[in-house]
Amino acid sequence: MSSAPSVGRPRSGARRLPAGTAREEILDAAAELFSERGYAATSTRMIAEMVGVRQASLYYHFSTKEQILAELLESTVRPSLTYAEQLAQQALSPADALRALVRYDVGILLGARWNVGILYALPEIATEPFTRFRAEREQLRAAYRRLVAAVAGTSTVDVTGDLVFGMVESVIGMRRDLPALPPPDQLQQSVAEAALRLAACPR
Repeated sequence: MSSAPSVGRPRSGARRLPAGTAREEILDAAAELFSERGYAATSTRMIAEMVGVRQASLYYHFSTKEQILAELLESTVRPSLTYAEQLAQQALSPADALRALVRYDVGILLGARWNVGILYALPEIATEPFTRFRAEREQLRAAYRRLVAAVAGTSTVDVTGDLVFGMVESVIGMRRDLPALPPPDQLQQSVAEAALRLAACPR
């Protein structure tokens, strides 16, 4: 007795991510199309065709295009939020913790295969499907606020934490606009040093 075929098979063409799952390939194709073509101009049919599967296969993994975008956006924030929570459990000085978080967060934004962060400004992000992404991003912003206040030696959280958070996310625009970026480690270090200066940490 033969086994049942996989949903949406056979594929047309080579796999995008030979070592990846079908779900990961769909996310990768969507990330490329959303960041290069635009979210509104991309349909689920286009994503399925880029992966080389039937549209039914895509809907087996994701019920809507919004669900795909939400997962992509959350992947740009959740690792850094988890890392910030881990840092809070370590006996680090506020300056060292802030430096570590900035370096890690910049690394996440630079290391993604596609520059999904440019989609943060989409008006759709204010709608219900993206509630969890917005909440997690605000939690990460709050972590920056707390660290910056601790570095400054004050219990008052002010706009400086938001400025540091914005500086970290500015690498999204740099990645989009500049023809070439410094090596990732160098850019991580530069942003971390600038964040510490902004937080008034003595060198």
